[in-house]
Amino acid sequence: MAKYNRNSGKAWNAKEVSQLKSLAKKNTPTRVIGLKLGRTENAVQIKASENKISLKPTNQSPYNRKK
Repeated sequence: MAKYNRNSGKAWNAKEVSQLKSLAKKNTPTRVIGLKLGRTENAVQIKASENKISLKPTNQSPYNRKK
């Protein structure tokens, strides 16, 4: 199993914030984002809130999918 960086307590850099944005757009769960960035779920939620990044999953209703 691959190890991940522990960044808790460290300041966020621009690369981490952009990675957070891209993972959030892909509907990645908050826990998984935290593991990838080496942050806690709470830290991810706070940083997303500060940067107005939505962590809510987009509607993936089977009735709205294009064929």
